[in-house]
Amino acid sequence: MAEPGRPVRSQGIAGTWPAGRAASAGGLAPAGLDLWTSLAETLRAWLRAEAGAGRLLPWVPVAFGCGIALYFSADHEPVLWVVATTAIALLLGAALLRRSRLFAPAIMIAAVAAGFAVATWKTARIAHPVLAKSLYSVSLSGFVEARDIRERTDRFVLRVTAMEAQRSDVRLERVRLSVRKGTAPEVGSFVQLKARLMPPLAPVRPGSYDFSRDMFFQGIGASGFAMGAITVAAPPETAGLRLRYAAFMQGLRDAIDARIRATLDGDNRAIATALLTGRRDAITTPVNDAMFISGLGHVLSISG
Repeated sequence: MAEPGRPVRSQGIAGTWPAGRAASAGGLAPAGLDLWTSLAETLRAWLRAEAGAGRLLPWVPVAFGCGIALYFSADHEPVLWVVATTAIALLLGAALLRRSRLFAPAIMIAAVAAGFAVATWKTARIAHPVLAKSLYSVSLSGFVEARDIRERTDRFVLRVTAMEAQRSDVRLERVRLSVRKGTAPEVGSFVQLKARLMPPLAPVRPGSYDFSRDMFFQGIGASGFAMGAITVAAPPETAGLRLRYAAFMQGLRDAIDARIRATLDGDNRAIATALLTGRRDAITTPVNDAMFISGLGHVLSISG
């Protein structure tokens, strides 16, 4: 009984929200918990199957490539002995864990470290001087290692044996020079010339193609163009087996190109010689535009 003068309080029963209503009301309790559990078990089964006998090996090159990609995204050049020691230690650790359940992640981490270390070693092995500022009237002597016949001009790569420049002590190993069409010297010949040299072209905008990086890994320290006549002279030393092989391959390409040009004509000749020898100077502008518009331009880019 309620006492006179006091308000009457209603009686009730305390309870909890049902799980389904709680999820729909506030989103705090996950609905369909069995579904998530089943999905997690399915993913675990897929991972176990992927890491089964013989199935993990194809992922090792992928991890190795990821290590190379990490190298190119580094802010500064890594220390070679540090990354090499780390990679060797991780590889040894993965070998020790080969009978453990941790072998799969261990070998993947070791492969990433190995890719990073190999990229660092490759850069250190081919390190060479790179031109920092333009030079004018540079006297160069060296062997022609490669020749590229283009639509309007020719280019060739010169392995420098002697270099003289005013107000500069830099000594480059290779340079890429442009000349008038039809005047590029033969591969394997020893030449003397004067040239204007420029530093490798930097990316036009952030994230675009880096020509300087491409030239660095080709061993080329500068580009430019020849000034005046190119003199073919007697070499002061033997060309070497690698250069003789390059000269043989260039002669073979020239012979194939001459045979195609004598047999076919028109655009058929141009496409055939481009695919077999890499010479694209005979392709007409309409055909070249049609190839790139149709998405087949890469076929010409990697030809030869």
